[in-house]
Amino acid sequence: MKVYLVQHGEAEAKNVDPVRPLTARGRAEVERVAAVAARLGVKVHQIRHSYKTRAEQTAAILGEALSPAAGVVPATGLAPRDEVHSVAEMLAHESEPLVLVGHMPFMARLTGLLIAGDGDCPVVQFCQGGIVCLVRQEGRWSVDWALTPALAAVC
Repeated sequence: MKVYLVQHGEAEAKNVDPVRPLTARGRAEVERVAAVAARLGVKVHQIRHSYKTRAEQTAAILGEALSPAAGVVPATGLAPRDEVHSVAEMLAHESEPLVLVGHMPFMARLTGLLIAGDGDCPVVQFCQGGIVCLVRQEGRWSVDWALTPALAAVC
């Protein structure tokens, strides 16, 4: 089973727009990453995102490129300071590949818990608009690959 973890794209500063939508740069970077992921043959069953605008917009862009069979849906538990154990437990019961679009520090803590058993153990560097692919084999998670906006720009 694969899960693709995505930190939302670059968003407006809170003092510019309190809703914090994606910036033009953030949108363009996510579009490039999504296009490369599609060209690489990434197939997902569903894209789940936090209820925050920047995550919803990031998920929508990924959805356009990846066309998940079960669509793009909001999900609780993916906000910046949410507890990661419930999402890790949910993933233990999933069999179809998913994209989760959320925020820091949540994504880093979830990855640490899945890979090292410790949410406070940094195991991968996230960047806005990038994808980190984790794979579960024989009950254990590992990092399969990562795609950053900078790498997508040269692909």
